[in-house]
Amino acid sequence: YRQFDFWLGTWDVTAADGSLAGLNQITSEERGCLIVERWLSASGQTGQSYNFYDPGTGKWRQIWISAGSVIDYSGGLTDSGSMKLEGEIRYHAGGQFPFTGEWTPLEDGTVRQHFEQFAPETETWEPWFTGIYSRVAPD
Repeated sequence: YRQFDFWLGTWDVTAADGSLAGLNQITSEERGCLIVERWLSASGQTGQSYNFYDPGTGKWRQIWISAGSVIDYSGGLTDSGSMKLEGEIRYHAGGQFPFTGEWTPLEDGTVRQHFEQFAPETETWEPWFTGIYSRVAPD
């Protein structure tokens, strides 16, 4: 139940080009059995995810909900220490595609988040978003 705790905290998230992508608050709830994500993008869009270890499957599962999409995927820690989840994204406007997410804690205390979506027309995995999480210092 503690494998994803490296993601807990309040974070500034920057995109691959260094621009501010948004603010993410990750909290531990239900006595450590649930991790809740509350996202606010730089443009004002929001989303939430619910992350938990499922003892029935032996995997971590995340369900992301926003005005534009729902992501449902599961997985676990890799040998390198990153959390990797695989499943699918469903867009409210239509369409669903295989999807992966990976969170990697880095030596400097930041976390790299990398998402990919499968593109059936080219039969390739394409980057969807890559961001670097930097902790917001407490007031």
